[in-house]
Amino acid sequence: MSVLLQMAMFPTDKSGSKSKQVSELVKIIRNSGYPYKLTAMATVIETQKMSEALDVVQNCYEKLEELGCERVYSTLTFDIRKGHDNRLEGKVKSVEDKIGKVSK
Repeated sequence: MSVLLQMAMFPTDKSGSKSKQVSELVKIIRNSGYPYKLTAMATVIETQKMSEALDVVQNCYEKLEELGCERVYSTLTFDIRKGHDNRLEGKVKSVEDKIGKVSK
């Protein structure tokens, strides 16, 4: 099974740039060992089980709590498909096979 999680999470009680707090979350995601892609607006992570994806979310929230954040905004989007894997790369490749390179 492939669980694709698109996640954005950041504190709303801190002013200005959120890159310091987001960087701490990206470290957690990177250290999780799961494949991921960081974008300007969200991070996409691929796990084999829903529980693994939810653990990443929980760990990220706990980090913000540890950093003293009083209010956290988060969006989560899941695409779960049985019998498939490597969809983080495969879905993009499927489009590129039809129209050529899509990212600069």
